[in-house]
Amino acid sequence: MDRARPIVRRPLAALLTATAIAAAGVTALTPDARAADADLARNGGFEAGLDGWSCPAGTTVTSPVRTGASALKATPAGSDNARCAQTVTVKPDSAYTLSGHVRGAYVHLGASGTGTTDVSTWTQSAPDWQKLTTTFRTGPSTTSVTIYTHGWYGTGAYHADDITLVGPGGETGQPPAPPAGLSASGVTATSVSLSWSPAAGATSYAVYRDGARIRTVTGTSTTVTGLSPSTAYAFQVAALNDAGESARSATVTVTTSAPDSGGGDPGLPAHALVGYLHAGFANGSGYTRLADVPDSWDVIDLAFGEPTSVTSGDIRFERCPAAECPGVESDAEFKAAIRAKQAAGKKVLISIGGQNGQVRLTTTAARDTFVSSVSRIIDAYGLDGLDIDFEGHSLSLDTGDTDFRNPKTPVIVNLISALKTLKARYGDDFVLTMAPETFFVQLGHQFYGSGPWGGQDPRAGAYLPVIHALRDDLTLLHVQDYNSGPIMGLDGQYHSMGGADFHIAMTDMLLTGFPVAGDAGNVFPPLRPDQVAIGMPATVNAGNGHVPPAEVVKTLDCLTKGADCGSYRTHGTWPSLRGLMTWSINWDRFGGWEFQRTFDGYFG
Repeated sequence: MDRARPIVRRPLAALLTATAIAAAGVTALTPDARAADADLARNGGFEAGLDGWSCPAGTTVTSPVRTGASALKATPAGSDNARCAQTVTVKPDSAYTLSGHVRGAYVHLGASGTGTTDVSTWTQSAPDWQKLTTTFRTGPSTTSVTIYTHGWYGTGAYHADDITLVGPGGETGQPPAPPAGLSASGVTATSVSLSWSPAAGATSYAVYRDGARIRTVTGTSTTVTGLSPSTAYAFQVAALNDAGESARSATVTVTTSAPDSGGGDPGLPAHALVGYLHAGFANGSGYTRLADVPDSWDVIDLAFGEPTSVTSGDIRFERCPAAECPGVESDAEFKAAIRAKQAAGKKVLISIGGQNGQVRLTTTAARDTFVSSVSRIIDAYGLDGLDIDFEGHSLSLDTGDTDFRNPKTPVIVNLISALKTLKARYGDDFVLTMAPETFFVQLGHQFYGSGPWGGQDPRAGAYLPVIHALRDDLTLLHVQDYNSGPIMGLDGQYHSMGGADFHIAMTDMLLTGFPVAGDAGNVFPPLRPDQVAIGMPATVNAGNGHVPPAEVVKTLDCLTKGADCGSYRTHGTWPSLRGLMTWSINWDRFGGWEFQRTFDGYFG
């Protein structure tokens, strides 16, 4: 159903009067206005970025501006009208005048929660700055109102500047003073600890990184993780209470250290090719000996280690029997091939799970069994690490588990604990990778723990707590961008498999961070580009969502060079994107090594 644009008719006399006042540049105050009235809008000229404003689709620009050095630019997209709003403390039963200057088509300015009649004014077309003004009276018990501006669906970007709310100040308290003493310590390649002095009257604190609010905490310290090595970041803190948010603190700039020789990057090349090898079964792709895997493959995931039962935590790895896999090598030959790959700088991992290997660590006993049984497999074959390929119902959220930073669901808590134990056991050189489906990651943007088709599906976004808890230990995340339904990207549009657009939109979410539906903290922080590889099927036989080589190249050009992005606008360019993952090495061999040749041709 199309959204109709608003049609508003006003009496001619009223329209002429409003036009005359606007032309004269006069703020039309009501008889209740007095000399003591003040402008209550915070940062109405957007000189401090978006400070004070909730504006998910907005940014500040230096041109065009009406006054000062900055103005707001916001872009409606899809079902989003690019609303920018702030809540202001007001006085009950008092008169207020809301004004602002706008540019664009169908731009609105209004106030809600007035306690009387909510108001809104708009312009159909403003090719240059046009002033909008409206007035309202608060109700007898109203102590705050929300002022806002927004555009209209599908009409392009709009601009706003010099927004004011003139009237008597509220009497329900004042925001705290800005926190003092912000300092940084414990700087690593991917994290930094921040601390500051308490602000009188503050009940919590908002932490900002490079101008964007990333979290709210109740104490006077926090550790920010998920940063990129050798990168400068600017941090600020603001104090909060029921009356609002203080101005931000002084800025502390921190440059993260260079990555360690181990840590999250144990010996991988700048751009890596990851593939799964059917080591325990055969299908139409045929069996491939490990020794016959070409040198292009940097990470080889042995598929699969599987549980003896869904909830036992007991993982076993059984190689494909000769009757099923003609030409299969002996155990001695297989182990020799692993050592040869490692001598050539390759990483060989055991992948746990797969389509048929559901693992649910419902108890601490199952967690401990998982750790011991996986360790036996790693030790028996001398492997470099572990890939988690939990699918189906292996991971899901319990009712009320809405904060990905503090998961409560046992299967998630126990998995996090098990993986941290394995990482600690084997040290910095331990390679840890994950291969979730888009349903478990990006769909959390829309439906965290709830189903998108009218029912409850607690799997939606269920990998997010695991990824977040292990982001400093995670070597690679290669989401399966295949066998997926449509997913909404950061542009508010749905993206479907079949071309570069889907891979670009899904990867942009991982590298930019994204709002999480139903989560109190709201934003899932971005991963480092060196932690991300893009998962694609090697051939049309390997899974729904295969794209031809030209679309693979287009995807890489957009994400690493900012070129050939089509209609999707990414939120950055990431030359250090780690690379590509495919299901599978066997299927790529079946297809004449097309996927491998595309990777080699692009990255050399």
